[in-house]
Amino acid sequence: MKSIFSRNVPGMTKVLRTKCAAIAGCGGLGSNVATLLVRAGIGSLILVDPDKVEYSNLNRQQYFIEDVGKKKVDCLSHHLKRINPGINVVKFCERLSPENAEEILGNADLIVEAFDRAEDKCWLIDTCCKLFPQKPLICGNGLAGYGKTDEIKVTKVGNIWFCGDGKSDLSEGLCSARVAIVAAMQANVAIEVLMSKR
Repeated sequence: MKSIFSRNVPGMTKVLRTKCAAIAGCGGLGSNVATLLVRAGIGSLILVDPDKVEYSNLNRQQYFIEDVGKKKVDCLSHHLKRINPGINVVKFCERLSPENAEEILGNADLIVEAFDRAEDKCWLIDTCCKLFPQKPLICGNGLAGYGKTDEIKVTKVGNIWFCGDGKSDLSEGLCSARVAIVAAMQANVAIEVLMSKR
């Protein structure tokens, strides 16, 4: 497997292969973040999502036509292992909630918030602040529409990072390029945090 990571930043693979990230939501943000982290060399992922792949997901998520109707966590795990067969993936095909968050997310070194709905983002932030006050949480927000690339940024508040423009509305629709930009920012922050650069 060494050849997969031969072009990585020196020393990165050795550190990342010992780390675990939890991905809360395996849609547009989560599936892209997971793919980027596996390509960077992370050792373990916790995938949490209750949904099945739908045709409407395929414009921005890391799934394929043959995945439609199947569980997202199963399909994503399969695709990630095609990239790196050595990746350790723990799957939860259930809805994350304040009641099960400690059990599901407790073993992760950091948490990536990749929910669609603002209310889900809010309760996860609140729950993580209570249960894991020292655990890094990397959130995505403001990724609708296209263009406006210069408005996308990272903002840090305590142990929480917010990636996105913080204002675009989902009613604008979702374009793969802008979703991928925010997901890449989340993955990049995750790598920095895991490498202790932030």
